[in-house]
Amino acid sequence: MEIAVFSDIHGNYVAFQECLEYALNRKIDTYIFLGDYLGEFSYPQKTMDIIYSMAEKYTCFFVRGNKEDYWINRRADRNCEWKDGNATVGALKHCYAQLTEKDIDFFETLPICREIKLEGAQPLLACHGAPAGNKVKMLPDHAGTKSILEQCEHKYILCGHTHIQCIIEHNGIIAINPGSVGVSLHGAGKAQFMILHQDTQGWSHEFIALDYDKEQVIKEMRESGLEDIAPYWCQVTKHMMLTGTISHGTVLARAVKLCEAERGSCDWCSVPDEYWEQAIAELLIP
Repeated sequence: MEIAVFSDIHGNYVAFQECLEYALNRKIDTYIFLGDYLGEFSYPQKTMDIIYSMAEKYTCFFVRGNKEDYWINRRADRNCEWKDGNATVGALKHCYAQLTEKDIDFFETLPICREIKLEGAQPLLACHGAPAGNKVKMLPDHAGTKSILEQCEHKYILCGHTHIQCIIEHNGIIAINPGSVGVSLHGAGKAQFMILHQDTQGWSHEFIALDYDKEQVIKEMRESGLEDIAPYWCQVTKHMMLTGTISHGTVLARAVKLCEAERGSCDWCSVPDEYWEQAIAELLIP
C-alpha cells in the first residue's frame, strides 16, 4: 500500500498539479491532506477545484490547518483582527474575497486532528501542526515537540505547518512532516510531499521534491492583482519560492519589531509600509 501525503499547498495550484501528476503516475489512489490549502497565491478556486475533484475520485482524508481558521472566523466575524488591516494582510483579503460558501462549509467540516485506519496497517494520526492545535509547530530537537510525542498514543504522526520536510523520532514515536507543496522552507525552492509505504514493520516514508513552473506562478501574482494588494507579502513569497529561505513569519516579526521600537506598539495586521521595506532590505536583499 502507498499513500501520498500533501501539506501546506497555500493555493499554489501549479506546484500542486506537479506533485499530483507524479503521485498519479505512481498509481496512488489514497491521499492525506494536512491543511493550509490556500493563502499566498493567485486563483484559489483552481486549488479548490483540484481538491474537490480528488475527493470525488480517490480515497482522501483531510484535516484543517490554521489558514482554514482564518476563512472560517472571517465569515463568522470571530476574532477577525485582520479584516481591516493594510497591505500586511492583503493576501488574506485577496483570497477570502474569492472563496465561496461551499469552500468555507467544507473547511468547517474538517477536524484539526484525525486517526486514519486502513485495513491491515497501523493507524496514522494526521494533524496540521500538532494533535492538540493547528498552530503548534513540531520542530526537530525541540523540547516542546518531545513533550507532545511523549503524550501521544500513536506510533506514527503526520504533521505539517513548519514547511520543513523532516522526520522526528522520540520515545518510540515517529512524526513525519512532508514539507510544503506550495512554498517549502529549506527545500531549495522545490514543491515537497511524501509517499508512505506499508510493510511488515509498519510505515516507511519517501520524501519527494519536485521543480515546477515558478515563472508562471510569479506572472499570475502580477496578472491577478495579488501583487498590488499584497506587495511585501508577495516579495517574501517569491524569495521563498526561488531560494527556500526566510519565511513570511520571520520577515513579519522583524517588521513588527522595527515598528515597536519606534512607535511603542504595532498591530501585526497593520504594519506600516516603511517597516516592511526595512525588514525586506535587511533580510532578503544581499
